[in-house]
Amino acid sequence: MSFQGLDFFNIDELFTEDELLIRNSVREFVDNEVMPIIEKHYLDGTFPYEITPKLAELGIFGIKTAEKYGGAGAGYTAYGLAMQELERGDSGLRSFASVQNSLVMYPIETYANDIIKDKWLPKLANGTAIGCFGLTEPDHGSNPNGMITNAKKVDGGYLLNGAKMWITNGTIADIGVVWAKVDGKVNGFIVEKGMKGFTAPEMKGKHSLRASITSELIFDDVFIPEENRLNIEGLRGPLSCLTQARFGISYGVIGAAMQVYESSVNYSKSRIQFGRPIAGFQLVQQKLVWMMTEISKAQLSCYRVGRMMESGKFRPQHISFVKRNSCEMALECAHIARDIHGANGILSEYPIMRHAANLESVKTYEGTHDIHTLILGQDITGISAFE
Repeated sequence: MSFQGLDFFNIDELFTEDELLIRNSVREFVDNEVMPIIEKHYLDGTFPYEITPKLAELGIFGIKTAEKYGGAGAGYTAYGLAMQELERGDSGLRSFASVQNSLVMYPIETYANDIIKDKWLPKLANGTAIGCFGLTEPDHGSNPNGMITNAKKVDGGYLLNGAKMWITNGTIADIGVVWAKVDGKVNGFIVEKGMKGFTAPEMKGKHSLRASITSELIFDDVFIPEENRLNIEGLRGPLSCLTQARFGISYGVIGAAMQVYESSVNYSKSRIQFGRPIAGFQLVQQKLVWMMTEISKAQLSCYRVGRMMESGKFRPQHISFVKRNSCEMALECAHIARDIHGANGILSEYPIMRHAANLESVKTYEGTHDIHTLILGQDITGISAFE
């Protein structure tokens, strides 16, 4: 069964021509431009920065951003399908694009003034500027309201102090959407590269997301002009951005699952043991059926949530559902694929271990599996387990 055949319920019939065009264009790009180079970048611990201009030409940046700012003005489903194809290549590549779209361009378009929108959105859309998103801190991940990064009002703007951690794109970013407390309330700010007191050292020593740049952000009396403050106050601001990004993750990891599934089907048909392909053994077929079933269920749930987002009828709990379900499913698919490939599953010749290592991070970033479980538990029972 080929990769193109992994559509058990003919979901392609539900997509528009434009959505399929975007999906197929990104799929072809990943096959031709990403697959030949991604294993080396992963092993070397480098991001394939050379393909950034090509991603911009494809319209990957600003898929949902208005056309007047250089975006494609497409819907959530098109965005999700693009993320699916990018993560089929590598989670680090999808993270790069997801941050640019959902965590940088979305809050600027939604909450920034016209000066900032006109200055940065076209550059972000055409790839001449890269952005990052600063919310997580060294001691505050699942509890963002506990952040200690703060901004003090001064003449003409604010003085920003504090630190952020686990920031995708941070070291190479031209701007950062950074969240800090002003008089105890969370506010958003646009921090620009080169501002005095702002540094972004890269984090090294990762066993996961090695083809992605992960950084710290350090602020030491960084002056932020008044015009760089976002027009939103409270956790609703950063959480609305994470809702966008989590949807992209939910669709994205399906791509990783599809890739390890395809590899497993092909490998099991060609691997001969006891005089026959291992695809003919009951236990291997059980594993393949499980993977196909769970991938199909994730495809259907993400499709449904995408349409609900486009109609404005979704709730944040729907995003928790698909983020939690898709990530758990994809990681388990990688584990099963490793089992099917046997010893060969650890080789860079196959994508299995790279996706498995990446998905260990994706399952816990932007809301851990357990946190999304408790969000859904509260939705079911009406009782919060966070207090």
